[in-house]
Amino acid sequence: MLFRASAKTVAVMALDSSLHLHLTERFTRIRGYPPNASEARSWERSIPALTAVLNDAGLGDVEVMLEYALPMSSKRADAVLAGFHPRTGDPSYVVVELKQWSDVVPDEDDPVLCHVPSYGQPVLNPVEQVRRYCEYLTNFNGAVAGHPERVGGVAFLHNATAFDVAALCEIESEGAQLFSGDARGGFIDYVRARLSSECSGAAAADALLAGKSVPSKQLMAVAAQEVREREQFVLLDEQQVAYRKVLSAVRKAQQSDHKEVVVITGGPGTGKSVIALSLLGELYRRGIPALHATGSQSFTKTMRKVAGARKREVQDLFKYFNSFMTTERNSLDVLVCDEAHRIRETSANRYTPAARRTDKQQIDELMDVAKVPVFLLDEHQVVRPGEMGTVEDIRAAAARRGLNCPVVRLESQFRCGGSDVYLRWVVRLLGLEPGDPVVWDPDDRMQLLLADSPEEMETFLDGRRGQGYSARMSAGYCWQWSPEPKPGQPLPTDVRIGAWARPWNLRGDRSVAGAPPSALWATDPAGFGQIGCVYTAQGFEYDWSGVIIGPDLVWRGDRWVTDRTASKDPVFKRSTPDADVDRLIRNTYKVLLTRGMVGTVVYSTDRETQERLRELVGASGSVAVTA
Repeated sequence: MLFRASAKTVAVMALDSSLHLHLTERFTRIRGYPPNASEARSWERSIPALTAVLNDAGLGDVEVMLEYALPMSSKRADAVLAGFHPRTGDPSYVVVELKQWSDVVPDEDDPVLCHVPSYGQPVLNPVEQVRRYCEYLTNFNGAVAGHPERVGGVAFLHNATAFDVAALCEIESEGAQLFSGDARGGFIDYVRARLSSECSGAAAADALLAGKSVPSKQLMAVAAQEVREREQFVLLDEQQVAYRKVLSAVRKAQQSDHKEVVVITGGPGTGKSVIALSLLGELYRRGIPALHATGSQSFTKTMRKVAGARKREVQDLFKYFNSFMTTERNSLDVLVCDEAHRIRETSANRYTPAARRTDKQQIDELMDVAKVPVFLLDEHQVVRPGEMGTVEDIRAAAARRGLNCPVVRLESQFRCGGSDVYLRWVVRLLGLEPGDPVVWDPDDRMQLLLADSPEEMETFLDGRRGQGYSARMSAGYCWQWSPEPKPGQPLPTDVRIGAWARPWNLRGDRSVAGAPPSALWATDPAGFGQIGCVYTAQGFEYDWSGVIIGPDLVWRGDRWVTDRTASKDPVFKRSTPDADVDRLIRNTYKVLLTRGMVGTVVYSTDRETQERLRELVGASGSVAVTA
């Protein structure tokens, strides 16, 4: 929150320009850089329009909180009005989104989206935007949890007319409304109906700011049905051991001032995410506050889509590792950290406000926020410099706090057709475990084939798709990645091998030229047309996987040689030690080679490496791959 005061104080400061100066100064101090021109302009023009409505309504004593930060989120509401309901006397709040738009039209295909000429892509309809802010607030702020009637939302387009915004109002709901500049009378009636003019709103604002940031009981009840009952997961052997170990730690934490860290480690397909979802469903059923978090945008978005497909509010229970920088210690009972090998050194990045930057490590933030932090990881999937999700790192962090840290190791796996033989072949191939590479001895669970060209690989995989299988092609990060094209232009074909060329998967959150957004590349059938990288493939699986080994990993003589100069991955800086680059490149190919459930097709761009693979794949996989 940038500023808080009564409506009449905000109005006076807005008139003499001191408010704009104060907000600019505080924004710069907190974030470490000045606000952009459009944001500063909105303070100058939109806030006076809001305070004029409040003062005309006789609500000068209502408390106004500007740039209010939603709990455990980087999102900010333009303003939250705090006071007491004129009829019930209960605390009452109005979330306000201020827009200077006058030229805006809804999207033809989706009324939840709209188009503003100054923006290059669709944006959320402001009614939907503020409705979601209200819903999120009641789901995660203890002051209003269980009382959604205490929170209302308004989108105020003070430069627009009712004619300009008529089409946007089609999605208005009970929880959110839209008012134009020439309908400010309706806005005045709305705030009068929700906020009393008889008393100060300061106490209500205090209560909201003091509200504990946890999932509400109502949200967890919905999640229990959505996550736990939508799909029954059957946990076997050590999966059940890990599940019960976490529940035991939770029980101890509830019965005493006990805190315990649990680590669940296992290779790809050992069921780590199945355990995570099973835990969440059971915890929600018991009414125990818990959240799921990962360090992967693709994985988090897919988990939101899978677990919260029917109930959008459930999606907010899936967070990122950097969501807890300012969250109160032990405010959650359980935090399930899935894909914990993606934990970074610190949550801060170049966009983090200066006031939120600390020297605290991300692993410490995650450990502090919950009474029982649970870490699910695969150490061989660390693929970027600065990722610190290892058993040793987590144990060390727990030891610094004097905490018990049991480790449950998952052995049985369900990816790669459940073939332990194939997984051992991959880790031996890449030198990730002691011993030289071995010749592939086919089993009845997993198929391994060698393609003579990327064209041959693509033809084969497309043929499998024609038989009803899912398939994707991925590659090492050995080709430059061009910016995404403007609408109507084709995707740049960056991955070039001879006469064959294909585009990388998209980076952004929107579909371009028929290709799915980055987060959906692995799960949307349209992803077959692009080449995936490790960051979009990690955490996912598909029936058939085609893997192109680039020039960053080549076989020379009797060993693998990594060539950091052949990698185009921008995460590798000059300061990254050669040993780290070597380990991360090998881990990258381990991830890519273990995505397939039915089979994997491999091709190397290097002739000597291709010949070595031919020796290792053996006669059964050396035949020409055809559709």
